[in-house]
Amino acid sequence: MIDNMADQAGPFLEWLEAWERALPALPLEKAIQDPARCAILSVDVTRGFCYEGPLSSPRVAGIVAPIRRLFERAWEQGVRHILLSQDTHEPDAVEVAQWPPHCVRGSSEAETVEAFQSLPFFDKMVVLEKNSIDSGLNTGLNAWLANRPKLDTFIVTGDCTDLCTYQLAMHLRLDANERQLARRVIVPADCVQTYDLPVQAAR
Repeated sequence: MIDNMADQAGPFLEWLEAWERALPALPLEKAIQDPARCAILSVDVTRGFCYEGPLSSPRVAGIVAPIRRLFERAWEQGVRHILLSQDTHEPDAVEVAQWPPHCVRGSSEAETVEAFQSLPFFDKMVVLEKNSIDSGLNTGLNAWLANRPKLDTFIVTGDCTDLCTYQLAMHLRLDANERQLARRVIVPADCVQTYDLPVQAAR
């Protein structure tokens, strides 16, 4: 089934690279049209994905500074809705059958990165604990959204781009589609990343 996969995928990957290069820049001032109607949601920017543990990656750690700058700039513009969705697993979490034990409740891995905790408005952020790659499952996210019905712009950041970040962005998009809501979901390219698994490690 995967015979000649590299050859078959080549044209699509070339198109994808061209598509990404052609993406227009969106200044933050235009993304945040009304600070009262904008929220920033960050997923899994914790010590366990950035600095320590089996799922940590220097590549993921590289988005900490850009996200912090985004928080600071957005706060200066008046954005007050910032939510951090973070893995907080019990030691016997079913998910560890698919992934190594990580971000266990009470461990340093489950902690928000220090760069966020040191922000002067960190205590105004909402930390949402999750037990799966989906921030919308049994986390209180839907209640948080329901309590803020005027929000219509969501900036999504974090890791991993193809797992938890994707699930969060799609939850926001599909929820809006289902409920006939006009909603923008923005994913800044410099504020998302996926951990690196070298071929040698995969083998």
